[in-house]
Amino acid sequence: FWSNIPALGQYVYEQVDPGYADRALATREAGGHVIVGGLNYGQGSSRENAALAPRHLGLRVAIARSFARIHWQNLINFGVLPLTFIDPADYDRVQQCDTVRIEGLHAGLRAGRDVDASIGDRAVVLRHDLSPRQLDVLLQGGVINWLRQKIAA
Repeated sequence: FWSNIPALGQYVYEQVDPGYADRALATREAGGHVIVGGLNYGQGSSRENAALAPRHLGLRVAIARSFARIHWQNLINFGVLPLTFIDPADYDRVQQCDTVRIEGLHAGLRAGRDVDASIGDRAVVLRHDLSPRQLDVLLQGGVINWLRQKIAA
């Protein structure tokens, strides 16, 4: 359920996309959106809110050059998949509103660390660094759903 998701914003530390929230809300009911971030994405964030607010707006996947450690974990806790570019040059080719396609994502996540995708008309390889537990949390939609399922079992 994360295929054909438009990439709504490309962020670097100096750049903020003022139209992000409006475009994100417009895509939320259609399955959500992807954001693309630069180095140390999430650095200096206000902890949980930096992951929760975009997730509320429909964020499903965050692709970055690298993530701030705590933000990376918060994304997982709220059911947002953090992926990194294997080839740094792929980041430079992303254009705002490119469509991100990831076919067979759930099976791909379980099969290994590399995730085949396309951004715009380009094939890219992305990587996840999820532990088996983090993968379970993510596939349950976040830590609250994961805990609810564990308690029910």
